[in-house]
Amino acid sequence: MSKTIEIGKKIGVAGGGAWGTALACVAARGYSKPIPIYVYEPQTAQNINERQENVDFLPGQTLPNNLQATNEMCALADCDCVLMVAPAQFARNAIAKLAEILPTHAMLVLCAKGVERGSLKFMSQLAAEYLPESRLAVLSGPSFAKDVAAGLPTAVTLAAADSVRGAELCQVLERPGFRPYLSDDILGAEIGGAVKNVLAIACGIVAGKKLGESARAALTSRGFAEMQRLGLALGAKAETLAGLSGLGDLVLTCASATSRNFSLGQALGEGGRAEDILSQRLSVSEGATSAEAVCALAARAQVLMPICAAVDDILAGRHDVDTAIQNLMARPLARE
Repeated sequence: MSKTIEIGKKIGVAGGGAWGTALACVAARGYSKPIPIYVYEPQTAQNINERQENVDFLPGQTLPNNLQATNEMCALADCDCVLMVAPAQFARNAIAKLAEILPTHAMLVLCAKGVERGSLKFMSQLAAEYLPESRLAVLSGPSFAKDVAAGLPTAVTLAAADSVRGAELCQVLERPGFRPYLSDDILGAEIGGAVKNVLAIACGIVAGKKLGESARAALTSRGFAEMQRLGLALGAKAETLAGLSGLGDLVLTCASATSRNFSLGQALGEGGRAEDILSQRLSVSEGATSAEAVCALAARAQVLMPICAAVDDILAGRHDVDTAIQNLMARPLARE
């Protein structure tokens, strides 16, 4: 049996984007100790400390006064639990540094959703190169940053290989408006979070092209089938994919322009070019950076994911939106 350890003494956050700031708000609520949040951008850290607002990534939200933003990751060195929220394509460097400085008992909760290009590794697989699996957990689910920061009710999946430490983490992170559900399916929780970002771009394209709500509902349901096929092929549990971190997150991000990935797709559907849209954004649209890797994973697992492939083709400039839609609609008829 795993040994119970006390991990609630100090919580830290690595990543100062919208989601990292929102999770820092969760950690700070009802918590008397200062919450350090590592932020890459000096001006963002200054705004959090002096204005109690993340002007660039979460504007309009007053932040708790016990958040302490810093540009030095060593400020997290004495934390018992760190929420790692750096974007997926920058996560390796952050995880490697955290592994060097964290106490040997500290838990690392992986909150970024995506697949690393090149290695085709999910965040837990990447982190396992630097830390034992017993010290890793994944947090994922239907949760817009602005809702979570404002304290509006949400529920998420917290997956951990070590059930004792996972249960402790749930107690540490639980707040009146933030309810974590424990799972032991780490990979399943990550697959849902990565794939739904790509599918949200597709749903945004449907909205941008004004193809109607029926088309969006059909695309969401067929996209969920793609998520299930890949997840089961990679060893995820069906109940995880049908839960908060899979279907729940998919429904949220495929139905609202608040989603960065949906809004990217909407702009593409309205005739924008991917590189132009992305160059004008401060925040990362994870689906745009993970689409290629998700499709490569599908090819390796011999799983058909035509919607995700169409999104990747559009983002890479191989097909325009109209051609991609025509190709999808012209696919051979099949059984559901």
